[in-house]
Amino acid sequence: MIIEDMTMPEFVAGLEKTRTVFIPFGATEEHGPHLPLSTDTLQAVAVGRRLAERRPIFVAPAVSYGVCRSTSRHPGTVTITTATLKALACDIVSSLYRHGLRNFILLTGHAGGTHNAALIDAGEELLERFPDVKIAVLTEYQLAAEEGRGLVETPGDSHAGEIETSRMLNSHPHLVKGSAKREFPNFPMGMLVRNKQKFWPGGVWGDPTKATAGKGAQIEQLVVDALERFVNKFENWQE
Repeated sequence: MIIEDMTMPEFVAGLEKTRTVFIPFGATEEHGPHLPLSTDTLQAVAVGRRLAERRPIFVAPAVSYGVCRSTSRHPGTVTITTATLKALACDIVSSLYRHGLRNFILLTGHAGGTHNAALIDAGEELLERFPDVKIAVLTEYQLAAEEGRGLVETPGDSHAGEIETSRMLNSHPHLVKGSAKREFPNFPMGMLVRNKQKFWPGGVWGDPTKATAGKGAQIEQLVVDALERFVNKFENWQE
């Protein structure tokens, strides 16, 4: 049940089937010279929609902005503050709560540490605010890396590398503009730098040359399977 496509009566009818909702959090962030700025958002939305084809679950409209510190100087990246992200998460959950939803899965396609910490902070605050809710914060990319570890050839592959390029070749091939060379960032250990692009010029963390659409299809299938198992456990879980 895709909330943005539903009518009011359809939403009400959906509450008879489930009180669980995915809220996809993405980013508008560089993904090398070959992937679109919307990569993180597209991936989070895609798996939520595929899961909604299997079972009753609400999928909320995506939040397309995130906290993107490491890529903030790369052209095209739009970053927001942790306070803004936390406030957005709290406001969206609070609004959906008033409409009857109770199980909230904040599924983030952007795996930045600070970004994820802000969502966890929001979740902890919401647990205190609403005693009858369940909150989960999942990193969609980490699921892909874990579930697809037998398929991925590049050790340490991450941002815009083999995994993400494979998945975009599968799900949105028209948005993939060629490939990019293997690259890993070279940030100085422990030092905070202003111009992060100086230490990560191409914006790739991994090896896109090893990407294939076939790998992407397999990884996405594994992620959706893992999410379905998680939802089954989450809905039945009791503290």
